Amino acid sequence: MEQAPIRHLMMAIVQEQDVDLAGRALATLNVPVIHLASSGGFLGRRNATLLIGLPEGLEEQAMIALRKSCRQRIEYLAIPLEGSPMPLPTPVPVTVGGATVFTLPVERYEEF
Repeated sequence: MEQAPIRHLMMAIVQEQDVDLAGRALATLNVPVIHLASSGGFLGRRNATLLIGLPEGLEEQAMIALRKSCRQRIEYLAIPLEGSPMPLPTPVPVTVGGATVFTLPVERYEEF
């Protein structure tokens, strides 16, 4: 059985703790997924960039799979209080996680 041609490249940057669940969710769509280790963002944490090849019509299903498997979390950063005689760190809540997704059209796709 021949697979439908790839028409879109979806790039999803997800938290490292979500990458396995996201990969399993995307595997149910039977689409090629490449996992690249990456880091960055505000906290400089490790994350993963998933390159997902999608045939026409599977974009929304891929987005649903990512929404269900990549969740946001609240983490606390210890930031020293300014002007304090002793630099006591104050925990500040920061929202991390979820996914950042870009979808690009593909003019040509070859695999050999």
